[in-house]
Amino acid sequence: MAKQIKLMAQTRPQSGRSAVNKIKRQGLVPAVIYGGKDKPVNLQISAREIGNLLAHTVGEHVLVELEIADGGQVSNRLALIQQVQHHPLKGGVLHVDFHAVNANEKIHAEIPIEALGEPTGVKNFGGILELSLHSVEVECLPKDLPEIIRVDVTPLNIGDALHVKDLQLPAGVVTRANPELTVAHVAAPKVEAEPETAVAEITQPEVIKEKKEEPGAAAAAGDKKAPAGEKKPAAAEKKAGPPEKK
Repeated sequence: MAKQIKLMAQTRPQSGRSAVNKIKRQGLVPAVIYGGKDKPVNLQISAREIGNLLAHTVGEHVLVELEIADGGQVSNRLALIQQVQHHPLKGGVLHVDFHAVNANEKIHAEIPIEALGEPTGVKNFGGILELSLHSVEVECLPKDLPEIIRVDVTPLNIGDALHVKDLQLPAGVVTRANPELTVAHVAAPKVEAEPETAVAEITQPEVIKEKKEEPGAAAAAGDKKAPAGEKKPAAAEKKAGPPEKK
């Protein structure tokens, strides 16, 4: 069942980036509470307290009893941590949304699922357990809210699966999720295909040798060897002119 954890908070009269940066330097985290008949109220809580609270809970949807100090007055409000914003790099808490609830009215919350045991198909046949659903939305009174839903996966063999309809929910707790949704199943082991041994063909590289010119062969087209006895005209011979006068 849900643990109603007490958490101190103070009203935050100022808003905006400069006001938020100021309270952060004081080790506080901005927050807001909404829901019910009351108007939303800006709050500030201890960064250390909210960090310790979340570190000791399975999920972030935690039921808390807020003790809110407003000037000289203190009021108690039952609330569910609806959303937590974390720093993308450092992981610290940046902002918290509280949803005020009534102890006599049903609430909706996302509850984490935890698999217990080692499936038979994994232990004896090398199967692989795959958790398809990590959380499920439930509906119940605040006092019946479970912290976690545990499911025994020991009987599962290769090919077996557990569905939402198979979950053992605590008394007073129901879920609106599709009953046929798979929560966990055991898949067959993956068999890796043996790589084919490629037989490389060893070929002798072709050696291209320069062809030797045979004696008497023409060196090039248009430059043929003159027949025997015939004088080859000189390439640079001047054009014959008129006969020289004596």
